Amino acid sequence: MLQRVRDEAPEGHFTLGWLVASLRNRSFGMIMLLLALAAIAPGVSIIAGLLLMIPAFQMIAGHSAPVFPRRVAARPLPTRHLAALVHRSVPVLRYLEKMIHPRWSTPLEATKRTVGSIVFILSITVVFTPIPLSNIVPALLIALISLAYLEEDGLLLSITLLLALIMLSTMSLAIWETILRAKWIGSLW
Repeated sequence: MLQRVRDEAPEGHFTLGWLVASLRNRSFGMIMLLLALAAIAPGVSIIAGLLLMIPAFQMIAGHSAPVFPRRVAARPLPTRHLAALVHRSVPVLRYLEKMIHPRWSTPLEATKRTVGSIVFILSITVVFTPIPLSNIVPALLIALISLAYLEEDGLLLSITLLLALIMLSTMSLAIWETILRAKWIGSLW
């Protein structure tokens, strides 16, 4: 599907609006996958993380397809960036697709809202965690969740959602401990 999108991409520039329209019924999963792959790269991760929040929120709200604000959807993006992203990710995705296939069917609406909620929270960690390279793990988890959602693999989706909850719990515990230690240090003064 990614290769088809790359082959059909307009010469020079494409827009998110065009991308969503060309993906049709697979748009949520594919948009999240592409944005997650972009969020792995330092420097782009904040913008990709912010953009990931839009389809995640719309999944929670029960929309049938992602809709970006007109200003964002119409902004031209270089086609060469899309081609480079697809070129780097297709070999890895081909390898992963050998192991990912429909298993453990899940109820569509409940799955969509759960995936949207977890992706939204992981997107927040991509954008707001101030530690260098801290965007990689949540972005990889979003990519795996997106793959599992796209391929309707309930087993992989369950595993990745569990991993996401473990990561978020660990981060919450670390933040809580930091706050407690900061209060303790402050009380010494």
